[in-house]
Amino acid sequence: MIVDQRYVDYINSLEKELPPYLEELEQYALQTEVPIIRKEMQSFLKTLLKMNKPKQILEVGTAIGFSALLMKEFMPADGQITTIEKYEKRIPVARANFEAHGDGRITLLEGDAMEILAGLTGSYDMIFMDAAKGQYINFLPEVLRVMKTSAVLISDNVLQEGSIAESRYAVTRRDRTIHARMREYMYELTHMNELITSIVPIGDGITMSVKRMEDNNA
Repeated sequence: MIVDQRYVDYINSLEKELPPYLEELEQYALQTEVPIIRKEMQSFLKTLLKMNKPKQILEVGTAIGFSALLMKEFMPADGQITTIEKYEKRIPVARANFEAHGDGRITLLEGDAMEILAGLTGSYDMIFMDAAKGQYINFLPEVLRVMKTSAVLISDNVLQEGSIAESRYAVTRRDRTIHARMREYMYELTHMNELITSIVPIGDGITMSVKRMEDNNA
């Protein structure tokens, strides 16, 4: 836990209810142990979407479609979302949710994210990264390629319940690869000239990065 749970519970208690179908989908995810974005992240995304008004969103990591549908509700009415998912058991659930509630504005691409990202030819105003955490660093070059100037990259779960601040020897052996890759990812985001990045300790930690203009190294 990054922030005291009392504060989180209080903040979440102030949130307005989501549309009923999203409330139901959130409960389904909790009951079936499907990871979806936390309440704090939902609030942050809603505000960001209304502020930036992105027309083209790319999501890496669909799960059952909750976050894509949430973004659809708060992005411009003529906006489009492209979302990528590899896990075969979740794809039919996501597709059914999009058919029922996506209003034809969400495109689901099935398969390995690295392969799909390499084949994308469009460009995006916003990218939401919420896939395999150990792969974020590998996705980054292709993600940068498809980001428009001033596009926003949001990466979720970067603080790993606070373990990212620990020595690699303080985390379990099975988690050391993810720990090392996430640290590398966060270092790249905060040090590369192409991006301006802030690390925000909400939910399980996020990074928010904005792509600079090509000739702006300030």
